[in-house]
Amino acid sequence: MPPQPFIDIDEIDQSKIAVTREQICQVNPQRYECQQLDGIFFIDHDRGLMAGFRDLRDDEFWVRGHIPGRPVFPGVLMIECAAQLFSYFVMTKMNKKGFLGFGGVDKVKFRGQVVPGDRLIMIGKMLEMRPRRNVGAVQGYVNKQMVFEGVITGMFI
Repeated sequence: MPPQPFIDIDEIDQSKIAVTREQICQVNPQRYECQQLDGIFFIDHDRGLMAGFRDLRDDEFWVRGHIPGRPVFPGVLMIECAAQLFSYFVMTKMNKKGFLGFGGVDKVKFRGQVVPGDRLIMIGKMLEMRPRRNVGAVQGYVNKQMVFEGVITGMFI
């Protein structure tokens, strides 16, 4: 059974994007195929909550080979998308420069598939923020159904 949502998915106004892909690039270093976060709907630095999204297209690099004839968005890319959401949150909250890299991934569960044409909404909640190490929990949704959850640790490198 999935855990309780961090926030009600219906409370996210998907018609308003608070942070665009271009603005994300001003903070996060990932580019080209490695940029997995398309936008951020909201960031609440005081409550440690955020919601971002990734729109899946049928012309992406992974579609042809994962899995031929039945493309499924790779779980590692879901994790990367969530990590980029947390990175943006931490970098803007702490007003830091540099790179927040993976320190660990825990308690990951995949609860459904994500395919081209889907919008993957990532909701994040910060659990711990320290000068070198930051930990956040994430829930991923497609069509209001939780498809992914996990805990991501970021380390400044």
